[in-house]
Amino acid sequence: MGVSEQMNDFCARISSVTGLARPGVMAVLELGESGATVPFIARYRKEASGGMDEVQVRLVLKLGQELQELEKRRSAILESLQERELLTDALRQAVMAADSRARLEDVYLPFKPKRRTRASIAVERGLARLAEMISRQGRDGNPDVEAQAFVNLEKGVEDGQAALAGARDIVAESVSDNAAVRAMVRRMMLDSGTVDSQAPKRVRESGEPTPYEQYYSFSQSVRAIPSHRFLAIRRGAREEILSMSIGIDASGILEQIHSICGLKSSSPWAGQLRLACMDAWKRLLFPAMENEVLSTLAEHCEREASEVFAANLRDLLLAAPYGPRAVIGLDPGIRTGCKLAAVNADGTYVSSAVIFPDRNPAEAASVIVAMARKIRATAVAVGNGTYGREALAFVRQALSDAGLQDVVAVAVSEAGASVYSASDIARAEFPDLDLTVRGAISIARRLQDPLAELVKVEPRSLGVGQYQHDISPALLDQRLDEVVEDCVNSVGVDLNTASAPLLSRVAGIGPSLATSIVAFRQAQGQFTDRRQLLKVPRLGPKAFEQCAGFLRIRGGRNPLDASAVHPERYDLVTAMAADIGVPVAGLVGDPALVGRIDLSRYVRGQPGGVDSVGMPTLVDIAAELKRPGRDPRSTFEAPAFREDVREIKDIVPGMVLEGQVTNVAAFGAFVDIGVHQDGLVHISELSERYVKDPLEVVNVGKKVKVRVLAVDPVRRRISLSMKDT
Repeated sequence: MGVSEQMNDFCARISSVTGLARPGVMAVLELGESGATVPFIARYRKEASGGMDEVQVRLVLKLGQELQELEKRRSAILESLQERELLTDALRQAVMAADSRARLEDVYLPFKPKRRTRASIAVERGLARLAEMISRQGRDGNPDVEAQAFVNLEKGVEDGQAALAGARDIVAESVSDNAAVRAMVRRMMLDSGTVDSQAPKRVRESGEPTPYEQYYSFSQSVRAIPSHRFLAIRRGAREEILSMSIGIDASGILEQIHSICGLKSSSPWAGQLRLACMDAWKRLLFPAMENEVLSTLAEHCEREASEVFAANLRDLLLAAPYGPRAVIGLDPGIRTGCKLAAVNADGTYVSSAVIFPDRNPAEAASVIVAMARKIRATAVAVGNGTYGREALAFVRQALSDAGLQDVVAVAVSEAGASVYSASDIARAEFPDLDLTVRGAISIARRLQDPLAELVKVEPRSLGVGQYQHDISPALLDQRLDEVVEDCVNSVGVDLNTASAPLLSRVAGIGPSLATSIVAFRQAQGQFTDRRQLLKVPRLGPKAFEQCAGFLRIRGGRNPLDASAVHPERYDLVTAMAADIGVPVAGLVGDPALVGRIDLSRYVRGQPGGVDSVGMPTLVDIAAELKRPGRDPRSTFEAPAFREDVREIKDIVPGMVLEGQVTNVAAFGAFVDIGVHQDGLVHISELSERYVKDPLEVVNVGKKVKVRVLAVDPVRRRISLSMKDT
């Protein structure tokens, strides 16, 4: 199959699976092959892709990569078979017809080089012909009599029964290697199997409570088991508190195996074939296929869990920013005190202090007030960790007593702040500051711009995952990196203020170029034109093409540099402005003038062509001209907690409280209601209607009203409901 023929085949298969148009699929694969990034394709090549978003573009590229890997494996198998002179026309046809990795490996399995097995030993002992008699299911013959001819003491075949046992080993391996048998068993275990878990006797008799008690005697179908349950059972099995297995009706599978193998009940050899099939099932097929099904199920559940994590992370990163205003960050603490850090509107560190509100409240209040007045702070961001609620109440009172009612005190998640404080990024930013001061700075900046600050922290440390330690690190990291990439590029990045970690997430840049950009900015001063990027060492035309549209320059020479209009379309905008008789600067930011543009006049090129300009691109340009550099994030609004609810002992069933969703899992949502422990709204309590996926109703950062159902101070559990609130 030639390259173009193979590409057409890939496009047809991807289009069939996804429902996406073949021309768009072809364009995305070609753009990806040329080095185009997902954000660039989704934002600036809409005509070529047919308007695919980031999720669709990424899916097409992923499926294309999987098909390439399948073809590489197919080629390797054909080469191996050819070298060993095993490749027949029928086998080649079977290999070429396999449309998945599992089917391809099933076809190859009988010919795959194996270690020495019971079947290979039996072949060495001359029992292959006897095995053939069993498989052939002839009408005549007596197995016990026929087997006597194969007795050979020198080869270790002591009697007729030993000969039959060896022959059955050969048949059993042949049955296990049969592609049709394996496909049938795989299908039945996936369709009809159950995930079963049991607690060993020692665990039951110990009487010690564990997190897995509900799974001590548990069974649910493979098709229906939710990801969080499967991952919990698997974790329990790894901790040797549970055992996990796949349950299946063996009799039904054996009937199917008998049929595939051509069992003839009237044949004198039927009993031997039944024994061989039973051995194949118990010794070879079931263990192998159980592992495969559990692996398939694990991969599916891990992907589901990673998607929950990804959705939560997206909501966290796209949380409403407070904006470029001076802020004080407070990292709460009792024994070592509360650390304060003041930052200017652009996030620049100004000063720090330590206060002890519980020991010297008057002095602590005066320090906060003086710092707020010095930098003209408009907010104090208080970490929501231990002592956070008490510190927040203290700050609010101190500001009120000083007449600073315009300065708001806001609780901010400090998840991952300690990770950032000890990181190489933090040490590079603040080499002379203590870890706790770095943490307070991070808390302040998180309020100003959550996205810009949180990209400095490893995503898995942000506390918004579900069974994240049970997910493949490579899978999770890849998915979370994709989310960060999408969020950063959808918002856009200020080229003159962005940190290297933030710049590294921009399409086409990466860590090395990000460091070069920051170094160039420090040496040459602020950028005044996007094309100055081409002067940055190692940043060539391709990287510029990919990144330029996602970078913003405020107050630069060209007003379009502050927008998401790509430099490749500047001439087009210049023509639009000239056609209505205004300069570009007069057009940018004037919705009325933009509304006068007849966009259809500027359509050019072949529809779907990579270099074409169609209505999707023109509509995007018009939207940017109306509101250049618009932020897609919502407007900041501080959560309001009840002042009389600070600890779990303050909560009683029946209370209706306002809270903020901090995490979403497959089984429900966790809500911060102003105490140290988040409450859980089980999926059954999210709405009056049936909810299949909690993300249909809630997302991280959403403000909700909840009713307290139950409180368990000992286990520190709070059960909540969003019904009837």
